[in-house]
Amino acid sequence: MILKNYKPFLFLIILVLLAYVVHKLVFYFFKINQEVFYYSLEQLYGLFFILSFGIILMLLKIKKRNFDQVGMSFLLLTSIKLGVYYFILKPILNSKQYDIATEKMNFFALFILFLTIETVVTIRILSEKQ
Repeated sequence: MILKNYKPFLFLIILVLLAYVVHKLVFYFFKINQEVFYYSLEQLYGLFFILSFGIILMLLKIKKRNFDQVGMSFLLLTSIKLGVYYFILKPILNSKQYDIATEKMNFFALFILFLTIETVVTIRILSEKQ
């Protein structure tokens, strides 16, 4: 019964670890130099993970208080997160030192990955019966 409360977090952790390993392998096999990136892969995964963990935690607390507000809360929290990501991405976009196309694709791929994970978790929360 207690495991049921932690299932969304376990889902997040497993998918993030799997995605990180695949991401590192892609960088290794395609010989992508990460040392010129503004943010390291570990920093990005850490930041994205913390924000996603926070969103899932808040959604679970909102579910306990008022189940009908979970969907709207998800939209609001995702919008706030998008603003945070913009300020994180801004130094990359303003950089003129190197070609930023790979780093931008890397950032947006991570954004899409974490947004997908959060959406799936939210759908699972919404599909649960009270």
